[in-house]
Amino acid sequence: QVQLVESGGGLVEAGGSLRLACAASGFTFSSFFMSWHRHAPGKERELVAGIDRSGNTNYADFVKGRFTISRDNAKNTVYLQMNSLKPEDTAVYYCARGVVMDYWGQGTQVTVSS
Repeated sequence: QVQLVESGGGLVEAGGSLRLACAASGFTFSSFFMSWHRHAPGKERELVAGIDRSGNTNYADFVKGRFTISRDNAKNTVYLQMNSLKPEDTAVYYCARGVVMDYWGQGTQVTVSS
Protein backbone atom coordinates (compact mmCIF):
# COMPACT_ATOMS: atom_id res chain seq x y z
CA GLN A 1 0.00 0.00 0.00
CA VAL A 2 1.04 3.59 -0.50
CA GLN A 3 2.95 5.05 2.42
CA LEU A 4 4.58 8.43 2.96
CA VAL A 5 6.65 8.89 6.10
CA GLU A 6 8.07 12.29 7.00
CA SER A 7 11.02 12.84 9.29
CA GLY A 8 13.49 15.53 10.24
CA GLY A 9 11.32 17.99 12.08
CA GLY A 10 12.28 19.51 15.40
CA LEU A 11 12.93 22.66 17.39
CA VAL A 12 15.33 25.19 15.93
CA GLU A 13 16.21 28.81 16.61
CA ALA A 14 15.33 31.52 14.14
CA GLY A 15 17.93 31.65 11.39
CA GLY A 16 18.64 27.96 11.70
CA SER A 17 18.16 25.09 9.27
CA LEU A 18 16.38 21.77 9.08
CA ARG A 19 16.17 19.11 6.41
CA LEU A 20 12.93 17.21 6.12
CA ALA A 21 12.66 13.86 4.36
CA CYS A 22 9.63 12.00 3.06
CA ALA A 23 10.20 8.32 2.41
CA ALA A 24 7.74 6.83 -0.06
CA SER A 25 6.75 3.24 -0.66
CA GLY A 26 4.05 1.22 -2.37
CA PHE A 27 4.14 2.99 -5.72
CA THR A 28 6.50 3.99 -8.53
CA PHE A 29 7.92 7.07 -6.88
CA SER A 30 9.82 8.33 -9.90
CA SER A 31 6.58 8.66 -11.88
CA PHE A 32 4.90 11.11 -9.52
CA PHE A 33 4.93 14.78 -8.80
CA MET A 34 5.61 15.28 -5.09
CA SER A 35 4.97 18.23 -2.85
CA TRP A 36 5.45 19.62 0.64
CA HIS A 37 2.72 21.45 2.50
CA ARG A 38 2.39 22.93 5.94
CA HIS A 39 -0.37 23.57 8.43
CA ALA A 40 0.01 26.02 11.28
CA PRO A 41 -2.51 26.36 14.13
CA GLY A 42 -5.29 28.74 13.22
CA LYS A 43 -4.25 28.89 9.58
CA GLU A 44 -5.21 27.05 6.43
CA ARG A 45 -2.94 24.41 5.03
CA GLU A 46 -0.64 25.84 2.38
CA LEU A 47 1.57 24.52 -0.38
CA VAL A 48 5.26 25.04 0.29
CA ALA A 49 7.00 23.48 -2.71
CA GLY A 50 6.57 20.90 -5.45
CA ILE A 51 8.83 18.88 -7.72
CA ASP A 52 7.90 16.99 -10.85
CA ARG A 53 9.28 13.80 -12.34
CA SER A 54 11.96 15.72 -14.20
CA GLY A 55 13.11 17.65 -11.17
CA ASN A 56 11.44 20.92 -12.07
CA THR A 57 10.46 22.78 -8.94
CA ASN A 58 8.04 25.43 -7.80
CA TYR A 59 7.86 27.32 -4.52
CA ALA A 60 5.47 29.44 -2.55
CA ASP A 61 6.61 33.05 -2.49
CA PHE A 62 7.11 32.98 1.27
CA VAL A 63 9.89 30.34 1.00
CA LYS A 64 11.62 31.34 -2.21
CA GLY A 65 15.33 31.68 -1.66
CA ARG A 66 15.17 29.91 1.70
CA PHE A 67 13.80 26.43 1.05
CA THR A 68 14.88 23.86 -1.54
CA ILE A 69 12.91 20.80 -2.58
CA SER A 70 14.74 17.85 -4.11
CA ARG A 71 14.21 14.18 -4.77
CA ASP A 72 16.27 11.02 -4.86
CA ASN A 73 14.42 8.50 -6.99
CA ALA A 74 16.89 5.75 -6.09
CA LYS A 75 15.91 6.20 -2.43
CA ASN A 76 12.22 6.95 -3.09
CA THR A 77 12.60 10.08 -1.01
CA VAL A 78 11.74 13.74 -1.40
CA TYR A 79 13.53 16.32 0.71
CA LEU A 80 12.89 19.85 1.89
CA GLN A 81 15.99 21.79 2.91
CA MET A 82 14.88 24.73 5.03
CA ASN A 83 17.34 27.54 5.70
CA SER A 84 16.98 30.93 7.37
CA LEU A 85 14.01 29.66 9.30
CA LYS A 86 11.60 32.16 10.81
CA PRO A 87 9.14 31.77 13.70
CA GLU A 88 6.31 32.00 11.16
CA ASP A 89 7.59 28.80 9.54
CA THR A 90 6.39 26.92 12.62
CA ALA A 91 3.89 24.29 11.44
CA VAL A 92 3.34 20.62 10.82
CA TYR A 93 4.91 19.79 7.47
CA TYR A 94 3.41 17.13 5.23
CA CYS A 95 4.41 15.54 1.96
CA ALA A 96 1.82 14.53 -0.60
CA ARG A 97 1.75 12.40 -3.72
CA GLY A 98 0.80 13.61 -7.14
CA VAL A 99 -0.82 16.74 -8.46
CA VAL A 100 -4.09 15.47 -7.05
CA MET A 101 -2.48 14.91 -3.64
CA ASP A 102 -4.23 11.60 -3.15
CA TYR A 103 -1.95 10.39 -0.37
CA TRP A 104 -0.44 12.26 2.56
CA GLY A 105 2.08 11.49 5.22
CA GLN A 106 1.44 11.84 8.93
CA GLY A 107 3.42 15.07 9.17
CA THR A 108 6.44 16.24 11.09
CA GLN A 109 6.43 19.17 13.50
CA VAL A 110 8.75 22.09 12.85
CA THR A 111 9.03 24.69 15.60
CA VAL A 112 11.13 27.82 15.15
CA SER A 113 11.86 29.82 18.27
CA SER A 114 12.50 33.55 18.19
